[in-house]
Amino acid sequence: MHKLRVYIDTSVIGGCLDTEFAKDSKALFSLFIRGEMIPIVSEVVLQELEDAPNEVRKVLEGLTEHTVEVLRETNEVARLAKLYISSGAVPDHSYRDALHIAVATINHLDVLVSWNFKHIVNIKRIHAYNSVNIKEGYSMLDIRSPKEVLDEGV
Repeated sequence: MHKLRVYIDTSVIGGCLDTEFAKDSKALFSLFIRGEMIPIVSEVVLQELEDAPNEVRKVLEGLTEHTVEVLRETNEVARLAKLYISSGAVPDHSYRDALHIAVATINHLDVLVSWNFKHIVNIKRIHAYNSVNIKEGYSMLDIRSPKEVLDEGV
């Protein structure tokens, strides 16, 4: 059976310590630890974690180094992220959000998960991202909250 390759943004990691999101974020991390899904982050996530409190950084460290795949920010990723902004899919000040989408798109990941309902897990924005993806010859990206990728939510 195909294991889902799941891009997790920084909000999912921080969600493990947030009362509203902890249950579902921790359940997702349990699936990663059991090897049922493959967790993927990017250099962007690692950069954002540098500014996060120590306890948030430790959440990602809880996954073994062999479990988490880290994807690089390439010129192609930066170009696609800028296209999301110039198309109006996301505002100028949300470049890092656009980078998350671009990394997941270019690397053909199964799903991107986030608790960012303003700029990422938002039906209007998802349609806008995928419109750019199609115009540029990429596949559509599935974007969900952690709750939606858990077995109970499927």
